[in-house]
Amino acid sequence: MIQRTLVLIKPEGVKNALVGKILTRFEDAGLKIVGVKMLWADEEKAGQHYTQDIADKHGERVRNSLLEYIQEGPIIAMVIEGVEAIATVRKIVGPTYPNEAAPGTIRGDFCHVSRDYANKKKIPVRNMIHASANEKDAKNEIPIWFSESDLHTYKTSHDMINLS
Repeated sequence: MIQRTLVLIKPEGVKNALVGKILTRFEDAGLKIVGVKMLWADEEKAGQHYTQDIADKHGERVRNSLLEYIQEGPIIAMVIEGVEAIATVRKIVGPTYPNEAAPGTIRGDFCHVSRDYANKKKIPVRNMIHASANEKDAKNEIPIWFSESDLHTYKTSHDMINLS
């Protein structure tokens, strides 16, 4: 099944000049970038993305720290498309908490802060990247950052192989 998913490279990924390395991982996996832009998340977009549901599930401090973190600097927002793109992107990104992420994943290679350390210091878990958790989240998150006219359809060499 062909799916689309949202990926956000958070300010830390941009500041650490990791954008190219991160994009390459998705393209190397045969996924297609159908929308990409750099922007500075304002309070409204950040609030639409990190909804009150997060506070209900994880606490208001966690939501507030996520809101602050995503607004610290520019982000790269992407829509990625491919066969089972949501699960594939989640594997490439790694688990939410960097200390639980295996080497070879984006979070395993470029991040290291644990949930316990972040909670003790009352700082956000700087996990570098966001990827939609499931199809429902992808359908809700993509329109926050992209209009339909921002997204493009084209064929890659991977598409040609899969169509044969």
